[in-house]
Amino acid sequence: MEPILIVGIVALLIPLVWYIATYNRFVRLKHTVKESWADIDVELKRRYELIPNLVETVKGYAKHERETLERLTTLRNQAMSNHGSAESQGKDENALELGMKTLFAVAEGYPELKADANFRVLQEELANTEDRIAASRRFFNGNVREMRNLREAFPTSIVGSLAGIEEPTFFGIDDDTERAAPRVQV
Repeated sequence: MEPILIVGIVALLIPLVWYIATYNRFVRLKHTVKESWADIDVELKRRYELIPNLVETVKGYAKHERETLERLTTLRNQAMSNHGSAESQGKDENALELGMKTLFAVAEGYPELKADANFRVLQEELANTEDRIAASRRFFNGNVREMRNLREAFPTSIVGSLAGIEEPTFFGIDDDTERAAPRVQV
């Protein structure tokens, strides 16, 4: 074989190997983003299961707070039925967090409710779930950041464009008033 032919083959193989390796990196990241979203979904489902129990416990003590309880149930159902993008899900989840803050503010006015063992257990479980949701959000957003960096950085952006790789959206908070974590007091 002639040296020029060998150089030509190598010159063609190096970019091809790089393209394949970069494409495979995009595929791995895409699956990591999906997996981290599934982790968030598991924790959100756990939250959705806790909220009705919490609402029922509060109902026994705060019968005249019906509007707050109904609003929280509506927000829970809305968030639970949202299977859209991270951005869309984030908006519903943020509204649900505000509703839970309102519920806990109502509960503050009922000392006998705060002393109820079921209520305390539910508060603890909800607080633990909120911590896990926050950790899952951070993990998901870290994976989204890595995917977006790879998608936008040169020269890997070429592979991303040619392969039709879409940029995932962050799971964030749009409203600054929603940035505070729900206050759960035991």
